[in-house]
Amino acid sequence: MTLDIYKIDGSTSGEKIDLTDDIFGIEPNDHAIYLAVKAYLANQRQGTHKAKERAEVRGGGRKPWRQKGRGTARAGTTRSPLWVGGGRIFGPRPRDYRQKLPKKLKRLARKSALSYKVKDEQIRIVEDFTFEQPKTQEFAKILEAFNAQGKRVLVLTGSTDQVVYKSGRNIPKVKVLEARKASTYDLLNNQMLLIQKSAVEEIVKTFEENKETVN
Repeated sequence: MTLDIYKIDGSTSGEKIDLTDDIFGIEPNDHAIYLAVKAYLANQRQGTHKAKERAEVRGGGRKPWRQKGRGTARAGTTRSPLWVGGGRIFGPRPRDYRQKLPKKLKRLARKSALSYKVKDEQIRIVEDFTFEQPKTQEFAKILEAFNAQGKRVLVLTGSTDQVVYKSGRNIPKVKVLEARKASTYDLLNNQMLLIQKSAVEEIVKTFEENKETVN
């Protein structure tokens, strides 16, 4: 599969790049994507929620009234879950929501996400670019050149580039990531995927390394 490489002004550079069909041209596996996204969202949860149960609420040590003779229901404490100010029945407790997935499944999910992006023509390969210093205005011009203003855009760089990252972080709906760190969720949660030329090589290299690790 061959795609054009664009300049930052939105015009084609005349250069093309071959994308590996094993990564960018597979038959997407929807279930693998579902599991990967579900695990990603679960792993973002802090799990620090907490509500006090009956034994943890302060007070209520004295019986509010005598057992019989008042014509009302018997009560042993004012901190009963049935009372205002009482403990909560089966309240939330701190817990770990993290989910682990097999490496092969995570690889398949990422490949499926990239293949979907290619099929939907939501990928643009861009020449490597950077700025002398962080400039949001310069970054916005690049988005404008690709008609991506106001859209959710993910920009993948080949390596960590703080200047590009700082230039794009103040623009709503724009995210800049190193190609190695992009999850399945990141690859899907956008309307346009801008990939620097060096980032494509980094993606291929990452999958080759993971393949060796799995095998």
